[in-house]
Amino acid sequence: MTERKSIHIKGANEHNLKNLELHLPKSSLVVFTGVSGSGKSSLAFDTIYAEGQRRYVESLSAYARQFLGLMEKPKFDTITGLSPTIAIEQKSASKNPRSTVGTITEIYDYLRVLYARIGKQACIHCKQTVGKSHASSIVKSILKSQQGEKVILLSPLVDNRKGEHRDLFQGLKSQGIVRVRIEGVIQDIPEKPLSKTKKHTIEAVIDRLVIKKGEAFSKRLTDSVETALKLGKGRLKVLQLSDESEKLMSEIKSCC
Repeated sequence: MTERKSIHIKGANEHNLKNLELHLPKSSLVVFTGVSGSGKSSLAFDTIYAEGQRRYVESLSAYARQFLGLMEKPKFDTITGLSPTIAIEQKSASKNPRSTVGTITEIYDYLRVLYARIGKQACIHCKQTVGKSHASSIVKSILKSQQGEKVILLSPLVDNRKGEHRDLFQGLKSQGIVRVRIEGVIQDIPEKPLSKTKKHTIEAVIDRLVIKKGEAFSKRLTDSVETALKLGKGRLKVLQLSDESEKLMSEIKSCC
């Protein structure tokens, strides 16, 4: 007999449930949501879990059942495809505030891997998908821009972090970098330290370019991209310039 691919519940009437019928797919993560009193617990615990436990107990020998006692059957017409079930209370079993149902059962580790594989990260400015790529593919992507378009390559260094950042500016100067972008404003590296009580976002200006054809330009662009990725530890921002405004074309993360 082939195993059913779903759990079919028909005529559930436990507590707030009123003749409910639904199919729940197996081998899937199913979440019940709704306002208070809508019957979530009545369905999950008082119907599905209770019936699964009752059937499991009935499958045991008469000798084992005498120690477990009788379990009342929930109010429903039929339930098919139901396997033995377990339930975990939604409360911490430890004094550690980070101990949750997900971490205690270790399902969190699997969900983290799942979301990391299927999730898609998007730029908060241009809404384009952010993904890993090599320096060569980044260069090809920038070269697709229109001829004569002005762009700036930036290396993200500090993301919304407090501090004066004296050592950072001194290090940039020693590498020949003279301009930075602080809180969205491009300027020369400041001689005075920043306010240590305020959060700052700092990006190094690696190169200003005008998109054009030719091997010489491609080589310069490649060198600048590699420098930006190295300084930004694998991160690069491409800023599009116009006479009126600045627009973030893309934020790229390399695989390096």
